[in-house]
Amino acid sequence: MSRKVLVVDDEKLIVKGIRFSLEQDGMEVDCAYDGEEALQKAKENEYDIILLDVMLPKLTGFEVCQQIREFSNVPVVMLTAKGEDMDKILGLEYGADDYITKPFNILEVKARLKAIMRRTNRKEKTEEGNILEGKDMRLDREGRRVYINGKEINLTAKEFEVLELLMLNPNKVYGRENLLKLVWGSDYPGDVRTVDVHIRRLREKIETNPSEPKYVHTKWGVGYYYA
Repeated sequence: MSRKVLVVDDEKLIVKGIRFSLEQDGMEVDCAYDGEEALQKAKENEYDIILLDVMLPKLTGFEVCQQIREFSNVPVVMLTAKGEDMDKILGLEYGADDYITKPFNILEVKARLKAIMRRTNRKEKTEEGNILEGKDMRLDREGRRVYINGKEINLTAKEFEVLELLMLNPNKVYGRENLLKLVWGSDYPGDVRTVDVHIRRLREKIETNPSEPKYVHTKWGVGYYYA
């Protein structure tokens, strides 16, 4: 089954090039050229992944990503300007799963998108009834859903994968470098700040008091663990 991708950029030549390359690999590609169009298409269609530029007319990529996260956990990869580290951090804060720096090599874009979709696909193929439970939290690995006291918590793909890994190995402390490698992959070019951002956002969603976590804890100077 072909994968469906939404490519969002106001530079039509860039969109045309990405679309052509992805379609050559058998993917189905939709395109949008401003933030409002991107958000509307994300609401109306089911995508396997969204490639989203930061600088867009009408709504910025950050705003689009933030609003998408209100109704979907579809993987979002943001396109950021070279050297704009703050854009990368903000993208993660607003719910992006990954980022690619402009100017980019189309081969890198395809490799990164395929890697994310492979990881997502593997998660979706876990055996039925594969449930993780701890305290009042329930994680459904097949459905990729998390519940606390029966209430569903909307997590991004990467937030889910971080929590899943920690719950699979309770009380085991994972260093930031190790989490980065296990969740994002050994070829991921980002740094450990990515992990810190995702842990903070995860705690904001699952913890009653993020500064005194009940589920995801910090072992200072070492890393993070679930208990």
